[in-house]
Amino acid sequence: MAGRAAQSDDDGALPTLYAAVADIPGNSHAGPSGFLEGRGAPELVDRSARAQDAEVAHRLWEISEELTGVAFPRRSLRAD
Repeated sequence: MAGRAAQSDDDGALPTLYAAVADIPGNSHAGPSGFLEGRGAPELVDRSARAQDAEVAHRLWEISEELTGVAFPRRSLRAD
């Protein structure tokens, strides 16, 4: 049943590859283009309201840095 509703492993990786190499705008999300975004060629798709929560994204970034021990430099939002 899952084979009919979802993509193969290789096809499931395509949105990630698309996002990594295509010239797409920042703050975009790539996913399957088909019914309920369950399968199909990769394209830009909408994100849920929860996926757009900046506070949650910031906390996830902090936790990821803590768990991996890798910290990325913060960019200033000020115009100098």
